[in-house]
Amino acid sequence: MQLGRSLTVTNSPINGLDLCESFYRKAIEPILASDFPGLNYSAALLGDGSEILGFDTEMSRDHDWGPRGMLFLRQSDYTKYAEAIKIALSEKLPKSFLGYPTGFSEPDPNDNGTQQLELSETGTVNHLVEILTPEKFFFHHIRFETDKDIEPADWLTFSEQKLATIAAGRIFDDQIELQTIRSRFTYYPHEVWLYLLASGWTRIEQEEHLMGRAGYVDDEIGSAIIAARLVRDLIRLCFLMEKRYAPYPKWYGTAFSKLKAAPSLEPILRQVLIASNWKERQEHLSKAYEYVATLHNNLGITASMRTTVRQFHDRPFLVISMGDFSKAILAQISDPTVREIALKRPIGSIDQFSDSTDLLSDASWRPTLRMLYR
Repeated sequence: MQLGRSLTVTNSPINGLDLCESFYRKAIEPILASDFPGLNYSAALLGDGSEILGFDTEMSRDHDWGPRGMLFLRQSDYTKYAEAIKIALSEKLPKSFLGYPTGFSEPDPNDNGTQQLELSETGTVNHLVEILTPEKFFFHHIRFETDKDIEPADWLTFSEQKLATIAAGRIFDDQIELQTIRSRFTYYPHEVWLYLLASGWTRIEQEEHLMGRAGYVDDEIGSAIIAARLVRDLIRLCFLMEKRYAPYPKWYGTAFSKLKAAPSLEPILRQVLIASNWKERQEHLSKAYEYVATLHNNLGITASMRTTVRQFHDRPFLVISMGDFSKAILAQISDPTVREIALKRPIGSIDQFSDSTDLLSDASWRPTLRMLYR
């Protein structure tokens, strides 16, 4: 076994979530039972990491991957036992598990604090079993205090990729009702969902004619960029329609391929992306528009909408909406708070108006972002 960024292993492949659950049951739980009998806790793996979404690969093992876990304690028990649990695990955990080291390097300050598997035959184990409270986790991960109600402005400033890693994680043992808190984030409330759908259609309506307009003046690079943006927005609509959180960009296409819409829509979108000129892009985008418009009608949330493309006024560009879809969806919103937000230009959530990695990954921006929805 070679360790570090060029990590290679001889072990048979194993999904990271399965590895960590087995690590908990066979290595962590017995230590807790013997050293801290009667202690109530929840054990899980939530939050950051490709294995949370089930998308980890051989390459994922080069950092922050391996036998690890999270132990959640009530605040009183955390204050009393956290340090003792950390020490007990470092002294009693096996040096390896299923062929993988259980120790990790110190966080690399030059690489966003990443840690690599680190094999040590002697001494204590520098394990990656986090000991925390549910309140501490949710505040750190999405900057939310769990004793508060989740308001529409919160939903719109929670990064969707963060919500995905809460919903997709796995709880191994739940003695302090971690699932009760997690279930609050299962998916967007109906009225917020409507607003997000309308905002998604707004993005398409704002650019559906611009792809052809750029190509019309021989700007094929600009046309291709706009087409790719439209492809991304159509895919995001599919995530919303199927009520699935979209992950961060690395796994966007992979997660899309798991949606019900993907077998029919993915081949069309591929043709959009490889088309050599704007007229070819328009031909394939038109098919994609019509397919997604049909998906909208299948939701039954508005009156039946037109599902065939039409000319953009008197210009030679084919479009699907020109504002019809977003207006029809916004008209269905009845919640006063969401409706007040929707009376402004529908910018949607932070995932819809920004693709800044820092904005989406750093939850400390949330208090400032919430002001957009006042």
